[in-house]
Amino acid sequence: MVDSRTPSGAARLLPLALAAALGLSACTGAGEPAASSAAPGTSAATTGTPAASASPPATPSTASSAPAAPASSPAPKTGMNGVDAAAEVTPAFPEGTPVKQGKPAQVKDTSGIEGVLAWDTAGYPAPGQANAGTLTHEHVTTPVEYAVKPAVGGPHAPVWMNAGVYSKPVPTERAVHLMEHGAIWITYNASLPAQQVEALRAFFKQQDYPAGVPDTPGGGNRWMVMSPWADDSLPSPIVISAWGRQLRVDDPADPRLQKFVDEFRANPKYSPESAAVDQVPTGTGGNPAMYGSEAVNPPGMLSPDAGM
Repeated sequence: MVDSRTPSGAARLLPLALAAALGLSACTGAGEPAASSAAPGTSAATTGTPAASASPPATPSTASSAPAAPASSPAPKTGMNGVDAAAEVTPAFPEGTPVKQGKPAQVKDTSGIEGVLAWDTAGYPAPGQANAGTLTHEHVTTPVEYAVKPAVGGPHAPVWMNAGVYSKPVPTERAVHLMEHGAIWITYNASLPAQQVEALRAFFKQQDYPAGVPDTPGGGNRWMVMSPWADDSLPSPIVISAWGRQLRVDDPADPRLQKFVDEFRANPKYSPESAAVDQVPTGTGGNPAMYGSEAVNPPGMLSPDAGM
């Protein structure tokens, strides 16, 4: 299904078969600076200066194919009514020498939702010309030291992760790729009381499938991902993020959480791309413990540079 918010042409959802087989995204990073890596024992290299000639996000990648996933049994179907520990697979964390994100510039939020923080997304997808403070979107195969915690955009893994509810921390580099595709990321401090975690899961469950994106087998994941942070270092107990936007709250009953989802999820005004949020082989993209794709995510693993 589509509506007036749906981007036309190549910016629409990539075919899931292509995404699963090649690990491709509509973003290519073409025309953007390659993220450099610092030598071992030195500080991380800085990335984040956008190129003025960056190609538009609606151009599908033509990168080389990833190796075929090894034959194995399909991953268990994710839990739909409770945490299924047997089904959960944590997405693969990038390895290597980290790159450091350049500090993006904060801008005034115009959504009308009290407390929402905004960062410069000029040219991708906001109007205007990219500049030194604009969130970049290049693909990198190594970890990233993000300038905002949790991240709201920037360099990210070439292959996204499978959306849904996770009971363990997930790699930020893959969650950022999901946000580029229009997904919402809810994360919370490790010590958040169990009752509040359950309230967040109930909030996740009550979301319907977003308007403005084509139907896919992934309707169960609500075009969202939820996961705990590794420690208690978040700026608030609960943080909800989209590409270039973030809201920090103390209570899972805060009504602004729903307003944030309604405004920013899969909305091309804020989301650079409308592309897949699931169907990545589980050895790379993980498999959520709850509310994942209604179609079983395929088994196997992609090479770290798939989608470059």
